[in-house]
Amino acid sequence: MTGLHLIKLSVGTEDVADLARWQAGPGQGPDGLPRHVTRMWPKRETELLDGGSIYWAIKGVVLCRQRIVRLDEVQGGDGIPRCALVLDPALVRVTPMPRRPFQGWRYLPAAEAPRDLGQWDAAEEELPPKLSIALAEFGVVWGPAPKRRTAGG
Repeated sequence: MTGLHLIKLSVGTEDVADLARWQAGPGQGPDGLPRHVTRMWPKRETELLDGGSIYWAIKGVVLCRQRIVRLDEVQGGDGIPRCALVLDPALVRVTPMPRRPFQGWRYLPAAEAPRDLGQWDAAEEELPPKLSIALAEFGVVWGPAPKRRTAGG
């Protein structure tokens, strides 16, 4: 896996489910993959495309990530070329990590990235981001409930 990722604020997003809904609608590209269009083209493209992900901060807390599949050049409505970060549709939950507001995106070294908790599931109940942070600070990580065994299974 790469040593480099991106971190981005998901402005206006309420939770991971809201991000998933947006990516399945207006955030979906013509190839069916979710994408995020940004003004700047990452100078460290090769490192990012070697298994890098975008980590999404929602309401001041990094809650999930998506693998970056490729970078596409797209034209903005103003005719200015932009970078479309084409993403794997799978959202991977991560250990909640607080993040102060910032403009655009930032590089995130793998050593500073939060740990994966598993693939996000729309059927899972989500905690408010601030509660997730408080629990993580105490060493309690919110994850999916253990699967129950059924009779004969």
